[in-house]
Formats: sequence, structure tokens, C-alpha cells
Amino acid sequence: MKKWNYLFKIALISGAVALTSLQICSAAEGTAQDVASTTETAATASISTNEIPGWPTGPEITSETGVLLDADTGTVLYSKGGDEIRYPASITKIMTLLLAVENCPLREDVVFTETGTRDISWDSGNIGMQVGEIMSMKSCLYALVIRSANEVAAQIAEHVGGTEQNFIDMMNQRAAEIGCTNTHFANASGLPDPNHYSTAHDMALIMREGLKNKKFRKIIGATDYTIKPTNMNSESRVLHTHHPMLAPESGYYYEGCIGGKTGYTSEAGNTLVTAAERNGTTYIAVTMKAGDLAIASTDSTALLNYGYQNFTKTQVNGGEILLPNGVTVDNLTVQEGQENGETVDSYYYGDYLLGSVTVPEATPTPEPAADTVSENGSDAEVSGEEITQDNQNDVEKGQTLAEKIQLRKILLIIGAAMILLLIILCIALAKKERRYR
Repeated sequence: MKKWNYLFKIALISGAVALTSLQICSAAEGTAQDVASTTETAATASISTNEIPGWPTGPEITSETGVLLDADTGTVLYSKGGDEIRYPASITKIMTLLLAVENCPLREDVVFTETGTRDISWDSGNIGMQVGEIMSMKSCLYALVIRSANEVAAQIAEHVGGTEQNFIDMMNQRAAEIGCTNTHFANASGLPDPNHYSTAHDMALIMREGLKNKKFRKIIGATDYTIKPTNMNSESRVLHTHHPMLAPESGYYYEGCIGGKTGYTSEAGNTLVTAAERNGTTYIAVTMKAGDLAIASTDSTALLNYGYQNFTKTQVNGGEILLPNGVTVDNLTVQEGQENGETVDSYYYGDYLLGSVTVPEATPTPEPAADTVSENGSDAEVSGEEITQDNQNDVEKGQTLAEKIQLRKILLIIGAAMILLLIILCIALAKKERRYR
């Protein structure tokens, strides 16, 4: 009997182990299916802006995600997976550039240390800096953008932040201030890291913030720059842009392009940020995880053309907003709110926010003084009576003055006649006296 009880217990334990194994396998299979499903969804992200009723149909791009942003209002005009996380690669350097121009003079010298030179490798962007080499911050920033130099990015981070990690913390803090919600930086260059990610929308917001800075605009839009010889390099370093839509000689050159940044790693694919300005309207196009740079450029061109061909700036009280062609302000819903003590009008196309404008305060009309108003409230009558009275006074004054002048003339004539008569009498008397003598 004991033997059968023993065998029964062994059977129960074996069954429990087998059941647990089946559950673990099933869970693992389910997790794998979820990951595959996520990857498939990411690769076929939908164009969410096409779902807005009456909105202009956006182009089909082959990059995994993409966004078109109006730089003035921050309005998203096109979004294909715009808030889906991707690896940004070297478009990360847009944030590095922004923090550098905001926190360091361009004339300041940067001394290269092991922090910078450790990131030099044959397969990553660099300009061959050495430990102890000195270069101005200005030259560093042009090398950062035009050559996409990774060792320069790391050295900028240490120089501006005190330590590289402190600069990375500054990057994440600044991203949050700008309004990025799905971004986390782990380095200043964009080199692969599982904790280094962003979205097309967030990168467009960072670029938009940068374009508000004059130094940023000048550097991000440069096609050429020559770095002068340094204390450890006797030759000049000549740089030329790798951004196809910015380079005039490129077949992908885009008229009105004012700057941008390319990026590539095997994990990120090709990433591209491009800003263009035409007829006073600036758009920012971002594409992420394209098959190659040509595809990224073609997609970005399609996004920019979509913006310029389908939207028009319209004046509203206090500023401008972009409207789809054929739509007027009368077709919008306006919601009034308060922000920092100011009145702000938000304009909606259906349920979609097109932009918000601060309404200027109305200048108050001065009220007339109480003693200038007549009893019956007619200012015009009071003014008329005052004018008439003034005219009468002027006439009376004129008449009095004329009479005085006329009287003066008469008195002068009489006086002159009496003087003449007196002279005649004196002459007559004198003659008479002579006669009697």
C-alpha cells in the first residue's frame, strides 16, 4: 500500500512539473508573438493625419515613421507613426548643438581629452582629433554638424556640462522643457544604446526650438567650413555637408532648404531632419528608419511639397495660423482661454488643433471729462455754443480795436491842425509887431 502511495505522489509531482513547463512555453510563445506583432505594426504605421475629416491626403512614404511640422505654430500637418519610438542616430547632434550655443561662447577654446578621443573609430564620423589638441567651440560645432564628428560631440558634452553625464542630463531636461514626451538621450552623438531613443515628432520639436536661435540657424544651415590648423595639426580640415537636400550640387537639393542633419546606424537605419522656408513659411520634415539616404531625401521632399501645396497662412486676431486650402477661419471653432495672464484663442478644425494665438489687449478709449458734457448729454451742442461765444467775443474785440484806432487818427489830425493854427497866429503877431515899430 505504501508503495502505491509513493508512486501516486511521484505521478502528481511529475504532472505538476509538466503543466508548469507547458505554461512557461506558452507564455514565451505569447511574448514572441507580441514582439513580432509590435515590429509588424511599426513597419506599417498608418498616416494618422489622413484620418482627420476633410484633411488633405498625405503622401505615402517608405520611411518607417515621418512628420511634417509647421515651425511657426508647432502644428503637425502630417504624421506617420510620429510618436513611435525609434533610434535617432546622429540627428541627436541637433540637441547637442542647441545646448552648446545656449551655454557656451563660440570663441571659447576646447581642449580634447580621453573623453572625446575614445569615440574615434574607422567606421564612425570623426575628424581625427588627438588628446591635448585645442580647437574653438565654433569649429567644434561646425565639425559636429557638417562632418557629424562623434569625438567632437563627446568633447563638447564634457566641455559644456563639466562631465559628459551632466551634459546628457541637460539634454534630457531640455527635451522635456521643449515638450518631448518619448525621448531619452544616453550620449551626445547618437551612437547605439538601448536607452537612447526618440520619435519623429520629438525631433521636429527640438529642431523647431533650435531655429529660434540665430547661432543655431547659421551653423545648422552651413554647407562648407574650413577648420584652421591647430596646435597639433598643421593642415586645414575642409568640411562639406552630407545632407543631400542642402548641398546645391546634389540631385536631391531642395529649393529653400535652410538646414538639417543626417543620421545612420545599422540599428537606426537612415534618419533625416530637414527644414525649408518658402514665402515666409517654414516647415520641418523628419523621417526615421529609411532604407537609405536617397529614400529619406525623397520622402522628406514629398512631405515638404505636401505642406507647400496644401496649406496657406491666414491672418487671425493676434497672429497667423495654417489652414488647408479652401478652408476659411469661419470653418473653424475658436476656444478662448487664459495662459500666463493673457487671453489665448485656440483654433480647431473639427477636433484637430491648428494653432493657438495670444490675443492683443484692446486699447481703452478715454472718456470725456464730466464738466464738458451738457445737461442733455450733447457734447456737440456745448462745443457749438463755445465756438459761437468765442467768435462773438473776437468780433467785439475787433470792433473795439478799430474804433480806438479811428479815434486816435481823429485826435492826431485835430492836434496837428491846432499846432498849425498856433504857428500861423504866432507869425501874424510877429509881423504886426514889426509894422508898429
